[in-house]
Amino acid sequence: MAASGDGIAVEADQEPAGRRPGAGDEAPDFTLHGTGGRTFTLSEARGAPIVLVFYPADNSPVCTQQLRSYSEDLERFTDLGAAVWCLSPQDVSTHETFAAEQRLRLPLLADIGSVVGRSYDILGPLGFYRRSIFVVDGGGTVRWARRSLSSLTYLPTEQLVGAVQSTLG
Repeated sequence: MAASGDGIAVEADQEPAGRRPGAGDEAPDFTLHGTGGRTFTLSEARGAPIVLVFYPADNSPVCTQQLRSYSEDLERFTDLGAAVWCLSPQDVSTHETFAAEQRLRLPLLADIGSVVGRSYDILGPLGFYRRSIFVVDGGGTVRWARRSLSSLTYLPTEQLVGAVQSTLG
């Protein structure tokens, strides 16, 4: 694990390339229920970049820190016209409670049964989510992908903003 200059834990462990989808692949479409009583369909959000943040669990220490960080920096993404959607296998009710307690401004999507996690190949050997992030461009193509081996740390906002900027150029 490494630390950035501002003390944020930075993901140092990434799986080797070759897993699908990866950069250049079409992003698997999905429809999931999420916080705020909304339904989220990836293909219906085309036209702008979307950052898909797969995280293992609500209320875990690293996930809480990660989502709070991204929520606090949300304008960095929205200023680029990008949305940030956070997915985990917990249900919407659990997500609503977690989001309210942590004052999260990001939508949390319920991937019950890890169907979307499976389609993005982010499940670990025991079937649990691995902390992973995908940047999908406005046309529905994955432009940047990162899958964690350990899920013990996360990428700082600055790195994700750079990945989004690279989809715009």
